[in-house]
Amino acid sequence: MVVAVTGLLAFQVHAGNEVLVSTDWLEQNLNNDKIRIVEVSVTPGVYERGHIPGAVNFRWHSDLVDPVKRDIASQENFQQLLRDAGISDGTTVVLYGDNNNWFAAWGAWIFDVYQVEGVKLLDGGRNKWEAEGRPLDTRAARYNGGNITLTGYNPRLRARLQDVVAVAEGREDQALIDIRSPDEYQGKVIAPAGVQELAVRAGHVPGAVNVPWSSAVAADGSFKPADELRALYQSVGVDGSKPVIVYCRIGERSSHTWFALSKILGYEVRNYDGSWTEYGNSVGVPVTNPAGTVWGGL
Repeated sequence: MVVAVTGLLAFQVHAGNEVLVSTDWLEQNLNNDKIRIVEVSVTPGVYERGHIPGAVNFRWHSDLVDPVKRDIASQENFQQLLRDAGISDGTTVVLYGDNNNWFAAWGAWIFDVYQVEGVKLLDGGRNKWEAEGRPLDTRAARYNGGNITLTGYNPRLRARLQDVVAVAEGREDQALIDIRSPDEYQGKVIAPAGVQELAVRAGHVPGAVNVPWSSAVAADGSFKPADELRALYQSVGVDGSKPVIVYCRIGERSSHTWFALSKILGYEVRNYDGSWTEYGNSVGVPVTNPAGTVWGGL
């Protein structure tokens, strides 16, 4: 680990990047008014039961996605969300959440789509913070309105169904990484145990390699060092020499891998947020199903 200094802020990060902050660093900077901490958790009520002091709550179900149509939050709504959280141009944002930072990584992806700079992820997320016995607060944080202005949208960070089909059919030369469990990838199940099945077919996109998101993290949930991550993806033929598309079930686990590949390794990566719930329901798209299932495990 090294300490990288940027302006008035010192980030303890993996060597070679400034996209992760440690739990030690964040606890030492809880009162830094140049920083805004944002929790993005998926479990209802977890923020209210106790959160990192000073953190605001972004609800993935309603704040970071369109509440009606299957889409990400609009630029207008996202800008207002950030302003309400007291985020201004130049604010450093630190994201964290439950479920191994899956949804916090989704948040980081949305920030990147709307070209917001100065965004970091708390390495290890909420689980690591709590496991280390660090402080929690039950009071909802309130801040004066910020003045951030979103000026752009980067479509190169987002893959659409037609992009994935083009790769599957060999019309585009890009790497595909399925980061779901081996059973989901093989077509033995459509969704993890206890999770609602939202697709009618099982299997994976032809040509996709399987690297479960958990392969990228250490026992405490923090990301493995960059050299280990690089070796992990090189072992399945992904070395950054061509663009990469990552997908999972609904786009949140793949955001975690997008962060590792894009932010830590610097590869050109798009997140397919439609993921298997879109692909597995689409008519006429090619599917590889080693398990031999067709409809919902039949």
